[in-house]
Amino acid sequence: MATGKQQRNIVVSKLSSEHIENIAVEMVERKGIGHPDSIMDGMMEAVSRELSKHYLKHFGGILHHNTDKGQLSCGQSNPVFGGGEILSPINIVLSGQATDKAGTEMIPVAEISIEAARAYIKQAVPHINHLEGVDMESRIVMGSADLRDNYDRKIPGANDTSFGVGYAPFSRVEAVVYNVEKFLNSLKYKKAHPDVGEDIKVMGLRQKDKIFLTVAAAMISSEIRSLQEYMDSRERVRKDVEKYASSLAGLPVEVVVNNLDSPKRKSVYITVTGTSAEMGDAGAVGRGNRVNGLISPARPMSLEAAAGKNPVGHVGKIYNLLATRAAANIVKEIPSIKECQVKLLSQIGRPIDDPHVAEVQILSPRLAEDAKNARKIMDRELAGIQRITKDIVAGKLSVF
Repeated sequence: MATGKQQRNIVVSKLSSEHIENIAVEMVERKGIGHPDSIMDGMMEAVSRELSKHYLKHFGGILHHNTDKGQLSCGQSNPVFGGGEILSPINIVLSGQATDKAGTEMIPVAEISIEAARAYIKQAVPHINHLEGVDMESRIVMGSADLRDNYDRKIPGANDTSFGVGYAPFSRVEAVVYNVEKFLNSLKYKKAHPDVGEDIKVMGLRQKDKIFLTVAAAMISSEIRSLQEYMDSRERVRKDVEKYASSLAGLPVEVVVNNLDSPKRKSVYITVTGTSAEMGDAGAVGRGNRVNGLISPARPMSLEAAAGKNPVGHVGKIYNLLATRAAANIVKEIPSIKECQVKLLSQIGRPIDDPHVAEVQILSPRLAEDAKNARKIMDRELAGIQRITKDIVAGKLSVF
């Protein structure tokens, strides 16, 4: 731990890339809550959260676990206008490691995990029958002894040698893509338009000063009685997104919805449950959004699967969340900084509040002065790193 005269290795420098809004082409994606990859992220994060709460309640602390593995294999369905049916259920395997014994007391890891996973599906994709529509098994086993030992310290040691990254603020197209999915999956929109399912993917392209959005929205067959009604619903979604996105971006926005549709062949994107997981697509932890909710190839990214990793010492989760929070606080507290990128590198076993290096890159007309203040904020965020754990367990932080 960095204390006294020992200082954390924090390096602040000028941002080495061009300002994001000045590049000619920018692409960004968000997979919505009902996408199969997002279902697995949300489900395994819910498993970790419920295990953490059980450990805290019964043993006074969070015991070692990593439930960051899992696979969804799609089922089979027969959606038809005005109805449809599930022919075979979605198959889900929960995987990873978790402490299943403390002293002589056995911990019902499988029962806790399956209950948490089913509860998550019920909330996230309500048209799925979370009992009959999903076959589920847990293959979560006890983790290795050396990692459990590394975990049980006042300041936990890093669970891995890895890095986490974050940046702020969102660009215009990033903000549009993120918020369009939230808009279409909001309770208000669902109440007004129950024909729109939860599996919504938004792909954004900004080319110079125009934004193009390609939206895939799984429509619910029981809420749509005919092909014409489907076409009307699709056009309504397109207009709603265009209006909402234009108001956010302050730029012209062109929107296409369900581009694979072939109305002449009566082949359109309808589903029984509102997600392609019922038949069209599989899912896995870590294949979707990064911890800030986006997939942004024009920005620095980590390929860590953050969902389900333990919230105490796994830097694949904690450092990505902390880097994102630190970057946001730096641009918030220092208005002259137009863009900030944070990269944190761990060494396995090293205290998590003292990374091997914390690199902060800023874009500012007052580089020398702002660099000093940015370093102070980064040092403060690292000193308070264990707040991340509390916020994760409390459900205050999303990892996808």
